[in-house]
Amino acid sequence: MAFGWIDEQAELRRRAGLVRTLRPRPADSPLLDLASNDYLGLARHPEVTEGAARAARTWGGGATGSRLVTGTTELHTELERELADFCGFEAALVFSSGYAANLAAVTALAPHGSLIVSDAGNHASLIDGCRLARGTTQVVAHAEPDAVRKALRTHDGCAVVVSDTVFSVDGDAAPLAGLAEACREHGAGLVVDDAHGLGVLGDGGRGAPHAAGLAGAGDVVVTVTLSKSLSSQGGAVLGPARVIEHLVNAARTFIFDTGLAPASAGAALAALRLLRREPERAARARTVARELHARLTDAGLEAVRPDAAVVSVRAPSPEGAVAWAAECRAAGLAVGCFRPPSVPDGISRLRLTARADLSEGQIERAVRVIRETRP
Repeated sequence: MAFGWIDEQAELRRRAGLVRTLRPRPADSPLLDLASNDYLGLARHPEVTEGAARAARTWGGGATGSRLVTGTTELHTELERELADFCGFEAALVFSSGYAANLAAVTALAPHGSLIVSDAGNHASLIDGCRLARGTTQVVAHAEPDAVRKALRTHDGCAVVVSDTVFSVDGDAAPLAGLAEACREHGAGLVVDDAHGLGVLGDGGRGAPHAAGLAGAGDVVVTVTLSKSLSSQGGAVLGPARVIEHLVNAARTFIFDTGLAPASAGAALAALRLLRREPERAARARTVARELHARLTDAGLEAVRPDAAVVSVRAPSPEGAVAWAAECRAAGLAVGCFRPPSVPDGISRLRLTARADLSEGQIERAVRVIRETRP
């Protein structure tokens, strides 16, 4: 029977407690949301929603084609210019998703004969970029610049080091300065995914590379998503103008994909301008994260110290994590639930988002629900 193996795989997932299901949410959910990636609380901000609506009214519902044909509007170039300026880079290129941006950066910057050094904790999009690239990938220990040095010493040709800036599972930050130093010792490029740093870290939310003094460096390329702090959809690659020009000509997820919808570009641009005007939102997100962590650990829970806006709470098992998240939901709190294979170390967790718009009362309520429902 065609696809007969699917039933066997489904049964294995069920036994392991790893079945995933879609749960459509209503437009006006009564749940306190600590599950989304809306770090700055801008998803429903009137300026952001109006930016999306105005762009749709002006440019239409879709981009109508690939970026190289009809899918680049004046709005796309405006967003690219302001993103690059805000983050401190020479140029930017917008993609239809952060996933597509990561695939583009890794595959286009790791040609045949090159070495890719990839952190063991990297996001799936970076891992898939390594798999699709023509270079050879060497996975190294998590957040260890010396492991990167050791890998680079094994290769004489061109090389690129690939890492998240803030890792999505535990919310810990990569040692960017140490990684950049290791790269420069061996003439390698550094490609970092700042999906969880943009809007949270750096001066006014300009991102982890900006905070590490790497913004604008000729040997550093940064990818970002527009779907977290900027509360929209899409992604971008930031870096030297010559690198961006190379991606326009060589990145398959740019050349062959339909451009980002104008509404998404409009929303992201509105959110970016709002962040420029209200830079305190970035600091507030970090403060909320630290407060959540302190209160959870005071309650005897095992939570990882956050470096940005992700707070990870260890669960006893995949089944225990699912049950815990369900109990939280029943009590009016939405939390993330990370289990294998989404987590590289096999440890299941509740994943909490520290949003800048959370009140003290909401923080207290969230901690109380998590504490009272723990397995």
